[in-house]
Amino acid sequence: MTAKLLRFALLPWWLVQVLTTGKSFKDNPIIGNRWLNRWGLHVWRIRLAHAITRLRWWVLSPLVSREHRRQLDEQGFVQIENFLPEAEFQRLRAELLALDRPDAPGEVRECIQGDTLTLVMLLDRGTLAALPACRALVRNTTFRRLCMYGGAHLKAPLVFAQTVKNQYVPGGADPQKDFHSDTFHPTMKAWLFIDDVDDTNGPFTFVPGSHRPTPERLEWEYAQSLIASGAAGEGNRYSAKGSLRLEEKDLAAMGLPPPISFKVKGNTLVVANTHGFHRRGSATGRSSRLAIYASSRSNPFNPFPGLAPALVGEMEAQLLKASWRILDRKARRRGYLSSWHLVPSGKLYE
Repeated sequence: MTAKLLRFALLPWWLVQVLTTGKSFKDNPIIGNRWLNRWGLHVWRIRLAHAITRLRWWVLSPLVSREHRRQLDEQGFVQIENFLPEAEFQRLRAELLALDRPDAPGEVRECIQGDTLTLVMLLDRGTLAALPACRALVRNTTFRRLCMYGGAHLKAPLVFAQTVKNQYVPGGADPQKDFHSDTFHPTMKAWLFIDDVDDTNGPFTFVPGSHRPTPERLEWEYAQSLIASGAAGEGNRYSAKGSLRLEEKDLAAMGLPPPISFKVKGNTLVVANTHGFHRRGSATGRSSRLAIYASSRSNPFNPFPGLAPALVGEMEAQLLKASWRILDRKARRRGYLSSWHLVPSGKLYE
């Protein structure tokens, strides 16, 4: 099939993606069309996605307290110290520390970005069967409801045990330590930090209020859409994939306040709307931090908040595992590691 015929065959799929989570200016010639973006396609998608998400938040508002709704709406995040009772937290911590052995349940996967290693163990139903403290957290009513409300969808989030290892391998700069927005619509990420977090191990950093589609933010998004949909090689490659990068000077130009770093004690829960600008903080040296990490992203153009949260969440977890295995096979055939490759030792951290 010639390139022209292939593009014609893929056109319906590219068009459908305009009303999905699709965000790549590089991979979708509709989303990345410079002429359409001059006419405001990217900004139109942001406006519509936020409007529909606000409708879903209204429907899901009984899930969380008025104060937590206010914080997520105004700041873009919620921070809860001493989230678990101390005895429960210590059981959870001990259970996670005991995962540092080859026969631990669940598989450990690693992503290398610059000089940083990120290791995760997906806490799906099968893995949680052997981890009662993790299972209790995942079933915790406040945790589940905050994650569902933050994700604007009635589904269980993907939950992982996660270790971030700073300056563990030779490499360039970690791209996650640049300020960025995950995508064009509201999304949810959450961390229950197990370790204390400070400047030594790279605190999560967030710009309060940067999740709101203000006129200044939309003007910036418009300009970035033209850059990202420009000629090949123009701009940042992560921006071209739809995760827009920026510098701190851009924050002031948008009238945003200084970023805050979550230097917190263990047992602190942070739930954030990662459409807002954020980054992984720079660590002062070789260090690591352990957390329970949750993520939720759904089609922002679907006005319905969903049903059967546990079932949908488990299906999403199994689809993620299947996609990892497909990438493993492709990587083996080509002789390189997949982006999220298995850790041979099975250890989450050392």
